Amino acid sequence: MLDAALAAFRRKGYTATTVDDICAATGLSKGSFFHHFKGKEDLALAAVGHWNGVTGALFAQAPYQQVADPRARLLAYLDFRAALLQGELPDVTCLLGTLVQETYATHPAIRDACGAGIAGHAATLLPTIEAAKARYAPRAEWTAESLALFTQAALQGAFVVAKSQGSARAAEPLVAHLRAYVQGLLGDGLPAPTPRPRRKA
Repeated sequence: MLDAALAAFRRKGYTATTVDDICAATGLSKGSFFHHFKGKEDLALAAVGHWNGVTGALFAQAPYQQVADPRARLLAYLDFRAALLQGELPDVTCLLGTLVQETYATHPAIRDACGAGIAGHAATLLPTIEAAKARYAPRAEWTAESLALFTQAALQGAFVVAKSQGSARAAEPLVAHLRAYVQGLLGDGLPAPTPRPRRKA
């Protein structure tokens, strides 16, 4: 039922998806549905949790996790995000972004759950960004936290543009721009020189 909810919410959005849609997709009766969920909002909250679990496992096992250098690992993460853009729009865009855009003012529980999911994924990047900054841009004024959230904002924006153009391919150059920006923040890939100690007068 949760998998059916993910598919329906990603394809039709929250408002257009009905309990009947979920029952039809699963072959279950409304009685069975309401045995498990109080209503559609309850289902959406459970779907967000399911999404976080599924995608969390996907990213935890992704190839970029094996890259030793933190700068290269962060860029490999963005390459992995670009690779995930292959397919139809509902299958490659983010459930959290889809739901929060539609429900932020009307369903605060869904909004907060989506916000926590986006922030939680950004937090998984913090150790990598912190290590990359320390090695390649130690004097930069930006913070690892701000860059982690910015990557998610840029990715969600790329999904919105893709939806506006009706094609997942529209997001590809935008993710490429994000990668180039991050690459620029971290310099040319050479570790920053160690400051020489000042000589005493």
